[in-house]
Amino acid sequence: MHFSWLTEKPPTPLATWADHSYFFRPQYYKVTVSERDHVEKTNVYFNETIIPENQGLNGSDFMPLNFKSSFSIVTHQAEVRMPSGKVDKPVIQDNRDGTVSVKYDPREEGSHELVVKYNGEPVQGSPFKFHVDSITSGYVTAYGPGLTHGVTGEPANFTISTKGASAGGLTMAVEGPSKADINYHDNKDGTVSVQYLPTAPGEYQVSVRFGDKHIKGSPYFAKITGEGRKRNQISVGSCSEVTMPGDITDDDLRALNASIQAPSGLEEPCFLKRMPTGNIGISFTPREIGEHLVSVKRLGKHINNSPFKVTVCEREVGDAKKVKVSGNGLKEGQTHADNIFSVDTRNAGFGGLSVSIEGPSKAEIQCTDKDDGTLNISYKPTEPGYYIVNLKFADHHVEGSPFTVKVSGEGSNRKREKIQRERDAVPITEIGSQCKLTFKMPGITSFDLAACVTSPSNVTEDAEIQEVEDGLYSVHFVPKELGVHTVSVRYSEMHIPGSPFQFTVGPLRDSGSHLVKAGGSGLERGIVGEAAEFNVWTREAGGGSLAISVEGPSKADIEFKDRKDGSCDVSYKVTEPGEYRVGLKFNDRHIPDSPFKVYVSPDAGDAHKLEVQQFPQGNIQADAPYQFMVRKNGAKGELDAKIVAPSGTDDDCFIQVIDGEMYSVRFYPRENGIHAIHVKFNGVHIPDSPFRIKVGKDVADPAAVHATGNGLDEVKTGHKADFIINTCNAGVGTLAVSIDGPSKVAMDCTEVEEGYKVRYTPLLPGEHYITVKYNNMHIVGSPFKVNATGDKLADEGAQETSTVIVETVQKVAKGGKNTGVHLPTFKSDASKVVSKGMGLKKAYIGKQNQFSISATDAGNNILYVGMYGPRGPCEEFHVKHAGHNNYNVQYLVRDRGQYVLLIKWGEEHIPGSPFQIDV
Repeated sequence: MHFSWLTEKPPTPLATWADHSYFFRPQYYKVTVSERDHVEKTNVYFNETIIPENQGLNGSDFMPLNFKSSFSIVTHQAEVRMPSGKVDKPVIQDNRDGTVSVKYDPREEGSHELVVKYNGEPVQGSPFKFHVDSITSGYVTAYGPGLTHGVTGEPANFTISTKGASAGGLTMAVEGPSKADINYHDNKDGTVSVQYLPTAPGEYQVSVRFGDKHIKGSPYFAKITGEGRKRNQISVGSCSEVTMPGDITDDDLRALNASIQAPSGLEEPCFLKRMPTGNIGISFTPREIGEHLVSVKRLGKHINNSPFKVTVCEREVGDAKKVKVSGNGLKEGQTHADNIFSVDTRNAGFGGLSVSIEGPSKAEIQCTDKDDGTLNISYKPTEPGYYIVNLKFADHHVEGSPFTVKVSGEGSNRKREKIQRERDAVPITEIGSQCKLTFKMPGITSFDLAACVTSPSNVTEDAEIQEVEDGLYSVHFVPKELGVHTVSVRYSEMHIPGSPFQFTVGPLRDSGSHLVKAGGSGLERGIVGEAAEFNVWTREAGGGSLAISVEGPSKADIEFKDRKDGSCDVSYKVTEPGEYRVGLKFNDRHIPDSPFKVYVSPDAGDAHKLEVQQFPQGNIQADAPYQFMVRKNGAKGELDAKIVAPSGTDDDCFIQVIDGEMYSVRFYPRENGIHAIHVKFNGVHIPDSPFRIKVGKDVADPAAVHATGNGLDEVKTGHKADFIINTCNAGVGTLAVSIDGPSKVAMDCTEVEEGYKVRYTPLLPGEHYITVKYNNMHIVGSPFKVNATGDKLADEGAQETSTVIVETVQKVAKGGKNTGVHLPTFKSDASKVVSKGMGLKKAYIGKQNQFSISATDAGNNILYVGMYGPRGPCEEFHVKHAGHNNYNVQYLVRDRGQYVLLIKWGEEHIPGSPFQIDV
């Protein structure tokens, strides 16, 4: 057996060898070696060759055994697991050309597994499965890489040996996450070459039958990775509209939500909008013929005339089979050029058209609506290779979709570097233990850092921040309850990248790539020749494999440092400026927001000389001008600046030259929230740019937003699901909700008392990822993984995303009167509160009477203390918290008689309350 890998070889690790060999008597020798410490654990191989020579040494009284020795340190390891369960070692041979060969002489028939590691980490696709057959067995056999591994969009090949039998009795099938076209060729030499093209990552089952029976080893399971695949999609709406009876004001319209139920029972959200006639229209996608029921509700109750009936006729129902497509762009394409095809939906009824293109590059898609009712769609890829074009109408593939298009031409000469590291699951955290979350933020002062922790019962407490080393900080806290905690870390009152964090105390409730977080300046910008750094937090995701890739105009040098607490530092350095893509995958799936687009500026040049002065501090308000100064310090060149709002819109700053050394930069924020001011000199960011600035008082806080509801748990296809996003006490901002799943979903978002309700109807079973962002920052728990079960109500294809964006208004919690305060959920036991002191029994006029209250073992809640006498409340009352829920109380009375003292821990009286006190 012979396997071969192409590897990027690091420089040979240095090793010093001491005390090579000592000979004490004939036929006996001792060899000792010493090795310099290495970061990676290596294997040391020792080979010896005996030289037949027996000549004594002058002055010696023994005859030595001469031999020559050679030592080599290799970073490759391999082992073969045999059908019997035994483990065998293959031979690894360095080909001295950047590849290694693995040779193995099989000892058993049957399915084997080959495990290959590089620097202690499994290589891509490992373990590899292969089948061993006896030469004289007479069986038809198959071999080749396509039976064990492959990459999406690239042909996977294998060979079938028919041992002299006719190829006519062969049947082949490939089953997996995508349709895979199969081609084969009879080589007329007893072998058949087979090729199939997988278009989505995952495990594929490759079946080979001869005479209606599986050949030995069949079915084979091939691991297909999505390495380097990039997807883009657009959607064009086409809905049916009906007018709703009754008069409805614009204020009512915002508070209403509507849904439509088809004859089969399928219920989906639909949209209400003001028609040109002034009436209210209902917009929906007809999926079935017959009588539909439309329900319009306000705060869960039907409005007048609701529900009402709508009849859908045959010509209105979207039919993907009636969509006509034409054009060379669905057969072949060219890089750096517009490849065009046409879509005609005029006779296909109502339905949304969605186009997604996946391949070696993210192809730019343009859609042009022609005057005759047809659409022209063009795409422009930048890399050659196979592209998959998914074309759906009314959630079903049009005839021929998905299309496989071979794109040829020159690539963009982008270079890609990747490292992969195994991440161990961290130990379970218990109540009362010391919890730690670390992050790296070079170039800041710890004085401006602050952290707080919110428990599952919504109690928020400050957390301690320690500087571990220069630029590395850790947040420390001791949890008092089990469950998901929210850790908010702010710098200058603004969340750092990645914050707010989820931190689970007790067993993890979920795991996977959607729970990995990444943040840092290296995911936003970089400078040629300088290390761009960022953090990756995998604690909440459990154990798995973390892959980091950097793709762009030059090859990246990537460094990785594990902090052993579920987080790690990553830095990379490149030699050419331009746009780079930093991809982060956990267990072969992109983490949220990956890949990150990073622009690397040329060498800083004179930009590092510039400094900012008089930067605005304090209360910054929207719709007002502000300015700051920039000193050149002798630098020569041009300054430019822009301000980027929370919504993503950017505006130029006004720059004025004060004198030869000083600029004035004037900006005008138009929104509330965190803005970024980009200041560049000769196209390169000056130090600390972009500058983050907080505009407005009620700035949206993603840590205060919570999402709950059945729609975030398990859902069923064809059934409406919903969840509530609570924005009380979270300020005003932009709420963006997107659902990524096997197909698009009908989705809407309506205002409710505590925030916003999102409703959606899944059409295909499988995993859906629901992302909730507030002012472009994930709320805690986002993205949420939701599993849909049930029947398939649409055609499968590429992953599709549905999005809704809402500008929020200030929300007030129930029971609050324009306070906007959301009371926490307390867990307490008033019966465990202890009170003592003379002031609970007897009091004296004109003296300070005292008693104490201890609620250390009674959980968390609010202490209520009040005293009432013969003529009204007592004169003075002081309550002081002494720490750990211990309180000291003093009071002063002016009148004789009987007083009543009430002490409550939350809503419950403590033991003995109400107390009767004689004065």
